[in-house]
Amino acid sequence: MKPNGHPQKIAAITGVYGYLPDYVLTNAELARMVDTSDAWITERTGIKERRILKGEGLGTSHMGAEAVRGLLARTGTRPSEVDLLICATTTPDLVFPSTANLISDMVGIGPVGSFDVQAACSGFIYALSIATQFIATGTCRKVVVVGADKMSAIIDYTDRATCVIFGDGAGAVLVEPSPNGEGILDTIIRSDGAGMIHLHQKAGGSRLPPTAETVAKRLHYVHQEGAAVYKFAIAKMAEVSQEIMSRNNLRADMIHWLVPHQANRRIIESTAERMGLPMDRVMVTIQKYGNTTAATIPLCLWDYESCLKPGDRMILAAFGGGFTWGAAYLTWAYDGAERTAAH
Repeated sequence: MKPNGHPQKIAAITGVYGYLPDYVLTNAELARMVDTSDAWITERTGIKERRILKGEGLGTSHMGAEAVRGLLARTGTRPSEVDLLICATTTPDLVFPSTANLISDMVGIGPVGSFDVQAACSGFIYALSIATQFIATGTCRKVVVVGADKMSAIIDYTDRATCVIFGDGAGAVLVEPSPNGEGILDTIIRSDGAGMIHLHQKAGGSRLPPTAETVAKRLHYVHQEGAAVYKFAIAKMAEVSQEIMSRNNLRADMIHWLVPHQANRRIIESTAERMGLPMDRVMVTIQKYGNTTAATIPLCLWDYESCLKPGDRMILAAFGGGFTWGAAYLTWAYDGAERTAAH
């Protein structure tokens, strides 16, 4: 209940759209850049190709704006109708203003609130959880949540441990009061800063500002200790998914879709196995998009939209640097096949 005694509204995802850059970076091309091979990458990650944003002066906001434009067109929403825009990103265009500010300006949304959420690969679930509260309390009626990252901007393409994993992309969803009782029913967000040592960007912030020395030492790229991250990711994604199932009295046979963060094919498979779900009920796009960080979950929803039916029970789960992790339980609010056929 709200403090004034009125029941809270159920927030629902009422539309989704994605944007991917045109340039396709294949495993074969990576093998010409660094000591690796298609077989090595595929076996360890499940990735065959990823998209890279090319072009002078183009940042995360440009992909986010394209996703939002597509979302508004797909849902018949005018920019003036949007009450709030939240962008989950680890690769903001600038330290300030926020990427959400830039996206809103590019698309013609405003003047309304907009801000970024930084929770690494869990960012979309964090942002979705925040959006849900604005709808539930009646503060907003239409909230756009964007997950977008230009990971190619912070990846060292001489480091085969990281350069094979990441890609660029953006996804956006519209969150509104539920039209039919279906919607976002529960969210969990968690973090543990002790995990920073295993996955972080060493320089560029206030602790170690950019200098000629930090650039020369290649400290502005992603630093990842793969084995430690892999271990934590499997444990925490499964743990938080099982927790949200337990909280909502859900059995594995009641879940239509697991929508996992696309970090690694093995992590996805291990999470599904621990939840008791067959892979035909798991959304997987990592083979063609790689790890797009905050964009992976909305891109999955966009990719699979035509398969989704009203009432489909879904678990969204993610794990990211920091460490952060989270999950959401929702029932799908509209006929995805009908929506995609109409466009």
